Amino acid sequence: MDIDLIFVIGCIITVFSIPAIVSAFSDNRTPRYPALIILIGVVMAGYAINERPGAYTFETVPDVFMRVVSRYLG
Repeated sequence: MDIDLIFVIGCIITVFSIPAIVSAFSDNRTPRYPALIILIGVVMAGYAINERPGAYTFETVPDVFMRVVSRYLG
């Protein structure tokens, strides 16, 4: 699988699970599943960063997202 795709999916999973954690905390529930989903997303992004050190910086993240979107949707 493409390392850029793993990075992008990990970032998307992590960002989409943040509302679930906020909802769990506001309802006084334990955020077990949202925390597990965040862990999976962080591990995916960390794996991609570990495979390509220095390739992912704050300046290159939008370019990586656009490359992945154009590769798989275009």
